[in-house]
Amino acid sequence: MKSSVTFLFLTLLSFAGLCQEGLVKIAKLNQGDMEGLEAIRQDFIQKNPGYDLSYHPEKQYLKAKEITQVVFVQDGGGTAIVKGEKEKSSKVAIGDIIMLKKGEHMEADSLMGLLVFEVPEKPSAELPNFIRPDWDPNITDEPGGCATETNAYRRILLTWKKEVGNYVYHAINAHRVRIMDSFSHYHPEEIGFEEFYLVQMVMPGAKLITSEKVDVLSDPENVKPEQVDSLFDEYGLEVGDLVYLPRGVMHRGLGGVLAQVITVPGFIPGSEYGVDHWIKQINEQLGLQGEEALPYNEGASDYQVIY
Repeated sequence: MKSSVTFLFLTLLSFAGLCQEGLVKIAKLNQGDMEGLEAIRQDFIQKNPGYDLSYHPEKQYLKAKEITQVVFVQDGGGTAIVKGEKEKSSKVAIGDIIMLKKGEHMEADSLMGLLVFEVPEKPSAELPNFIRPDWDPNITDEPGGCATETNAYRRILLTWKKEVGNYVYHAINAHRVRIMDSFSHYHPEEIGFEEFYLVQMVMPGAKLITSEKVDVLSDPENVKPEQVDSLFDEYGLEVGDLVYLPRGVMHRGLGGVLAQVITVPGFIPGSEYGVDHWIKQINEQLGLQGEEALPYNEGASDYQVIY
């Protein structure tokens, strides 16, 4: 009996290890999933020297560091004060960013859940300590990317170029977006960036479709029927999920999810490559129809979309 239990235990450990081998990782922050967060962190810091990340579920104080801290408010809210050479205060809520520059610390009047990125690049003096997408008149809806519908909610907090938004910071970008049906895309390893979805609201059935086999998708004429079932992975999304999408991984959000989309480094123009045209070709090549057909965004399937 003891040997059987030991075998089962080792089997479960092995299975858990296999589950962590994929490139896509999800940490359930609302459920205190620090193991999932650490798995994301280890991959992230290995690929992005000088960066780090952490999550603080109930925090009223962040100490000053010798590096920039970009703080995403994920839970709670209240009044926050940033203290350094000068003192600034603001109301903050879910979806806001608090910028702590070198030597600055934060105090708040209530407990908040905070996702913190440590960023090696010094931000410009023009960047404010508080970036509030729902309250800043400089930040308005900008349809595009994951939200192309005319009534899109897509607020760009930190951007790569001034033509897109007011607050430019190349080391890390963020836009808060409601994703109903994004096009399927990836960011090339050579010129792309790491991407995170910090999920803040979801509709029932909201999900994320990913593929770690872009090399197979990109050669639709040679895809075999036996390969189809292993091309995509699907994840249901919940509030509090932190999804890590490394360079080279295809992804597509569906069904209504409001997420803070965070990229490291920033959202480099011309490094978002669509794949829906390839998926459509695979369906046609193999005669896949109805429930057997691979899912794709019809509006982005006539040619390769590149943003």
